[in-house]
Amino acid sequence: MTDRHAPDGGAGLPGSALVVIPTYDERENLEPVVQRLHAALPAAHVLVVDDASPDGTGELADELAAADERVHVLHRSDKAGLGAAYVAGFDWALARDYAAVVEMDADGSHPPEDLARMLAMLGPDGTGADVVIGSRYVPGGRVVNWPWHRQALSRGANLYSKYALGVPINDSTAGFRAYRRHVLTELSLHDVASQGYCFQVDLTLRAVEAGFAVVEVPITFTDREFGESKMSPDIVREALLRVTKWGLRRRATQLKALLPRT
Repeated sequence: MTDRHAPDGGAGLPGSALVVIPTYDERENLEPVVQRLHAALPAAHVLVVDDASPDGTGELADELAAADERVHVLHRSDKAGLGAAYVAGFDWALARDYAAVVEMDADGSHPPEDLARMLAMLGPDGTGADVVIGSRYVPGGRVVNWPWHRQALSRGANLYSKYALGVPINDSTAGFRAYRRHVLTELSLHDVASQGYCFQVDLTLRAVEAGFAVVEVPITFTDREFGESKMSPDIVREALLRVTKWGLRRRATQLKALLPRT
C-alpha cells in the first residue's frame, strides 16, 4: 500500500473528522462526491482507499489530493474486499489525530449533507453516541431509485440480522456511519473476517456487544447514477451464513447465562 498526500508529521487536525471512502472503478462518481462533502462540511478530511481500480479512479484521487490538502489517498495493490479496505482506512486514521471516523460510499448514494447532523450526535466526549448510523429503515428514512428486488433484499437482510442477532438496529448493513475514535481503538478490527457488505453487520454487532451507544438517524439513500453495484451472490451467501452463525452463538451464550449453575 502507498500513501499519497499524508499530512506532515502524520497528524490530522485535532478534533477533526476523517471520511473514509473505499473505491473500485468509481472514477465518474468520486469527484462529485468529494465536492458535495466539502460543500457540506468544509473542515472534513477525506481518505480515498483505492483497490487498484483499472478505470483510473486512483489517478483521479491523486489529482484531487494534489489540489486539496484535505484529500488523502491510500493505494492498495489488489481488490481485497470492502472490509479490508475499511480496516486499512481505520488504521490510517488511528495513526493520526482524528476524533471521528466516517464510512461513506463513493457512488453518491449517501448524502454528505447529512454528515454534520450525524457528527453532532457524537457530541463531546462522554455525552453523545459512540456510533451513529445513517439509516434507511427508521421513520424518516427513504430509499430512492432502487429496483424493487434490491429493496426487498436489503430490507429482508436487515430484518433477518435484527432478529437473528437480537440487536435493536434496523439498518445494520448501512455503510454510512460515524464512529468515535475510541470505538475503533477498542474493537478488534484485525480479526474481522467479513470482507463484503457483511462487514457492516459485523462491526454493528461488535459495537453493541461491547456496550457502545449505537444510534440510527434517518437518511435518504439514492441509488447510483454511474457505474455498477459491487453486490454479488457470493456476498449475499457470506452474509447469510455469517449472520446465522453469529445469531446461534449469541442465543447459545444467552441461554447458558440463564441456566442455573451447578
